[in-house]
Amino acid sequence: MADTILVTGGAGYIGSHTVLELLEAGYKLVALDNYSHSYPKSLEVVKELTNQAFPVYEGDVRDKDLLQQIFSQHPVTGVIHFAGFKAVAESTQQPLAYYDNNLVGLLCLLEVMEEQGCKNLIFSSSATVYGQPTHLPLGEDAPLSVTNPYGRTKLIGENILRDLYAQDPTWNLVLLRYFNPIGAHPSGRLGEDPQGVPNNLVPYMTQVASGLRDHIRVFGNDYDTPDGTGVRDYIHVVDLSRGHVAAMKKWAPGSGLSIYNLGTGQGYSVLEMIQALSRAVGRDLPYKIYPRRPGDIASCYADPRKAQTELGWSAQLDLEAMCRHAWSWQQQHPQGFQD
Repeated sequence: MADTILVTGGAGYIGSHTVLELLEAGYKLVALDNYSHSYPKSLEVVKELTNQAFPVYEGDVRDKDLLQQIFSQHPVTGVIHFAGFKAVAESTQQPLAYYDNNLVGLLCLLEVMEEQGCKNLIFSSSATVYGQPTHLPLGEDAPLSVTNPYGRTKLIGENILRDLYAQDPTWNLVLLRYFNPIGAHPSGRLGEDPQGVPNNLVPYMTQVASGLRDHIRVFGNDYDTPDGTGVRDYIHVVDLSRGHVAAMKKWAPGSGLSIYNLGTGQGYSVLEMIQALSRAVGRDLPYKIYPRRPGDIASCYADPRKAQTELGWSAQLDLEAMCRHAWSWQQQHPQGFQD
């Protein structure tokens, strides 16, 4: 397979796992990352796990000269675009940084791709574009709305791609709306290494389990859900990464613009997640109830049937595996990739 894939944000949590899956599927690739929210070590681990080498560029997706250099030196036929900031709370504090990084980065990438005649793109979007769900499960045709700057950058990004395709239908564009990726590579050597206090539930829980934090914070127990805590669709990061490999079949000429949910279709509450990780760890994990966070919704889970029908992809790894692998990563890397 001669195709070379450019993976922007390739050293990040989802990016590094997808790089690994691409290599194991036989693709050649080049990775780009500025390490603002990631570590070079992640791609070193990928090279060790796959026993394959690939070029890695340190730099920003907004650097058009660097992008042109990459395209001139490698026969890039498609791009998987992960590079973006993704913390909801941070986006409300730093909206300009989010618009600059997420939207200017996308525009620079598209302009260089157009110059180079490369018109195959997979865009990393998010279930946050659905906002407050009007019904569940969420299909790709559900109404779109956003409640924070991060979500707005994803929705604007999707609209940029829709407008581009309307102007030039020779592009093959795939928008993947992620639900809640968790877990780690089964080896325990590659996983999620958030900088500072984790924004996401599972890395926070594993840090509690390893003694780095006192207790799990549960924000709200009065939602309209079976146990009062928020319900989300958690998907194993390996399944999510394989979804990108499956989506590349939509790069066939004339495929157009496609949108897919990547989720399991199963919702779990925060308390169910604490119980599941407690089983993986072998002891009960302490938690405390806190007030709701502004902007949080009660329930959100996917209808993933479109991806199964059109891409032949569905999530294979269950909640037990997600928690077991997340805990294995935490045990092997109490300080993340800096260990």
